[in-house]
Amino acid sequence: MGRHPLSLVMVVLAIMLLPYGYTWKEYRIRRSIDLSAANPLISDTKLPTDLVPSGYSLHLHPVLDRSIFSGRVNITLLCAKATNQINLHAHHDLTVDELELEVVRIGEAEGGTKVPIRRVDRVPKKPLLVIYFHDALTAGAAYEVRLRFVGNIWENVEGIFEGKYKQQQSTGPSEPAGTESEGVTEPEEHSFIGTYFRPHHARRVFPCFDEPSYKVPFNVSIVRPRTHHVLFNTALERTVETGDGKHVIDVFKQTAPMSTFTFGFLVSDLQQVTPSLSDEKEDERLKPTIRVWARRDFQKNVADVQQRVKLALRKLQEYWGVPLPLEKLDVVALPGFSYVKPADNWGLIVFKESELMRGYYNLAQELVYQWLGSWITPHWWSDAHVNKAIAGFLSADTAIKIDGGDEFEGKYPMTILYSIYYEFSKRYPHSRITAMKQETTCSKTELVLRMLNYTLGEATFRRGLQRFIQHREYKTFYGEDVWEALTKQAHLDQRLCESVTVNDVVNSWITKDRIPMVRVVRSYANRTATVTQRLYLRERPHDVPEQDKMLWWIPLVVVRQDRLNFGNVSTIRWMKQVREVTLDELPGPDEFIIVNPEEIGPFPVNYDERNWNLLATFLQKEESRTMIPVYTRAKLLHDAWNLAYAGDLSFGTAFNMTLFMKYERNHLVWNPVFTLIDHIGRHIDMSAVHKKFEMYVRTLLTPLYEELVGNQQESEEMWKANLRSLAKNFLCRAGYKPCIEEAQRAFKKWMDSPDPDAGNPVANQFICPVFKWGTREEWEFGLQRVINFPESRVKSERTYLLKTLAGCPSQPFKIDRLLNIMVLEDNGNFTDNDISLIFKMLSGGSSGYSTLFNFLKNNWDAIKLRFKDRESLWDNMINSATGLFTTQEGYDMVSQLYVQHQGEFGTAEHIIEKSLKNIKEETKWSDENLPVIEQWLDHFLASNGVADQKFLG
Repeated sequence: MGRHPLSLVMVVLAIMLLPYGYTWKEYRIRRSIDLSAANPLISDTKLPTDLVPSGYSLHLHPVLDRSIFSGRVNITLLCAKATNQINLHAHHDLTVDELELEVVRIGEAEGGTKVPIRRVDRVPKKPLLVIYFHDALTAGAAYEVRLRFVGNIWENVEGIFEGKYKQQQSTGPSEPAGTESEGVTEPEEHSFIGTYFRPHHARRVFPCFDEPSYKVPFNVSIVRPRTHHVLFNTALERTVETGDGKHVIDVFKQTAPMSTFTFGFLVSDLQQVTPSLSDEKEDERLKPTIRVWARRDFQKNVADVQQRVKLALRKLQEYWGVPLPLEKLDVVALPGFSYVKPADNWGLIVFKESELMRGYYNLAQELVYQWLGSWITPHWWSDAHVNKAIAGFLSADTAIKIDGGDEFEGKYPMTILYSIYYEFSKRYPHSRITAMKQETTCSKTELVLRMLNYTLGEATFRRGLQRFIQHREYKTFYGEDVWEALTKQAHLDQRLCESVTVNDVVNSWITKDRIPMVRVVRSYANRTATVTQRLYLRERPHDVPEQDKMLWWIPLVVVRQDRLNFGNVSTIRWMKQVREVTLDELPGPDEFIIVNPEEIGPFPVNYDERNWNLLATFLQKEESRTMIPVYTRAKLLHDAWNLAYAGDLSFGTAFNMTLFMKYERNHLVWNPVFTLIDHIGRHIDMSAVHKKFEMYVRTLLTPLYEELVGNQQESEEMWKANLRSLAKNFLCRAGYKPCIEEAQRAFKKWMDSPDPDAGNPVANQFICPVFKWGTREEWEFGLQRVINFPESRVKSERTYLLKTLAGCPSQPFKIDRLLNIMVLEDNGNFTDNDISLIFKMLSGGSSGYSTLFNFLKNNWDAIKLRFKDRESLWDNMINSATGLFTTQEGYDMVSQLYVQHQGEFGTAEHIIEKSLKNIKEETKWSDENLPVIEQWLDHFLASNGVADQKFLG
């Protein structure tokens, strides 16, 4: 599910690839409700409101050994408006017995009066079943629709899914569970069937009103094998015999009113995790009763889950001020569960096993969804981002209150914040991944909630959310309802003036796929500051339409050097969707101010040069540096570098803000530094400044790395291991000799092995340094391993090797050799996908794309002939070979190629034209910034007396 940090290698790769160092899946604590407003099947099939359901009576018979299910459902309806048809959601995979279908009018006679049906239609390309009548149904009358149906059970498909797992055979009655018994050989295979109905997959299982706003009770019975049991939304009421000796029918207590997507059951033979005696005593007092289920072999891994659920539940009940109205809550660790998100049904939550191993965030999140999602439900999918954002914020808040949020390693909320900064500062946000828009909208809303929690005050914010859920039990809500409740509470507590609403504040943030940048220019003589806001853009050119019209409600929280108090987060002034405000009574000319400390609001802040330099000087003194909290130190660094990259701040000032890093050892402050160094390094790596920049990086990182290595311990915090690995990775890329030599020693073992194609004994971290700094022989050895890669080995190992062969070398002859083999010689060992991958990897650095450009220029006719009928490869090559240059020299090279072969580019004509436009922008950036960067680096290197004996290059 990606809720915890990735493996170290993946973290390193992610940091190399994204300017902010965080992929959406890395560190990000993913949420488990996904009510997608973008899915056309949802919006296109909203049912008419002529008929309203009032209850379901549902019988299901899943057949484990045949992967099918059958059932019957009786849906009671109230006719709100006369109509001659009933519309129900029914997926096209579901077979409905139209001959057995009945509709009766309730109340006129015992058993009801049958209503004559004219015809039944399945709507093409839409999951709809429509029942037509000769005469209109009567407004105000009640009806019951009775249907029988059959469907298939699939693996990894929404609706009803099946799975299998293996575990050791059960021990005898005299042996405790988990004891290894003599004679136990092959593990037994066990099967299960479960449901995943979010957001609109109940229609795959039974005809229904599959919309969140219809909340009605369910009466449910489910057939199961005697060897299994059923967990359902509610507790078991009774079990009925079937007569075949193999199956029984479990009848469950009627549910409270609930939406179809919160319906869920699990048929399995998982065992209940035995609670401790103290837990059992507590169970008598705590409602709901918590039960944890897992396979026998996994029970020791989830032994503390019940206690953790109870603790999280108590914290959330305290927060909401009202207990969860459930009789029981089943928490399941399901082996082989393949969904990215848990199945969080009303009273039944199904997790991947790995998701229950540690921490409180995942548990708290699913518990929040019992309140917001099951008990109180978004009226329509378009309001789900508010629901999801509240769940994300409260889950993190709960985890932090319980154990300090150990599982986040301090990274919440910085990981989502930096991702938001990155995405919304593009010229075209979400232009490549439309699915990301929903995720970022939810994340931005979560950050706005965090901002409100600060600015309104935690007590007011909590009381506002409590006010929101009051009197909505088993009902639905709109997003606006949340903001209105917060507004009423803020007015009552006098935390917001009467003329202002939370709706005003929130809408200025969540209706735009953008964020603001605040600039603070102080008048030191008058002790005032002019504060302006405008759209934040990193990518060039800054030509976003109507950017001058974009304004936000921005809270201005100010910390001043003469009164350093980061505990006081009172807003001294709101920018009420105005371009400019003035701050008065600021400190003297030798004292700094910090606006938006601790990232209270999701926006970067720029200052005049004097204030930046006051901050840089303060941070370089050990006794004062620690007076500024970690998040704020990280923010100052992050903002300075990114504002410089965007062209809003001098790089000299931004580099000054890194001088304190030689004393800094907190990983949260270092995390943005690594990727910002990487991003700037890639941007300038064609220029003469790059060598000096690498020397700066070495000077910055060597003390950190050598200190981390010297203090390495067997049991240490994960963040230390990650920080050490990142420092080593960047030093290796910069040519740190101890790293290169270690990598070559490890690589030599592979080269000396009698059967090098049998497997790769070298850790991935060593391969790139060898291919970059190593010999021709070492690189050629890697190439032969790709060419001779055995079919029997895992293909991802070959892919990684191919990526490093192309993406790591700094010497053109290695890249040239690879291109000749793949493109000109058309070696049969390389597929078109391989070639596309290589082009993509070569675009990662100047040695790659400049070598590719020269290869294209020198072999134009042969390449054109080779790619004559492979337009995709041709387009990819032109894009990678021409699109990444950043200097006038690069522009001249690409321009000359364009003129020389004008009319010959075919499908790639628009690509090279776009490349020339982009290079012109990047050249302007280089002309403005490279001299400043070089001047600062010259002074830094001279004053530090940099020695290069430990480095190559």
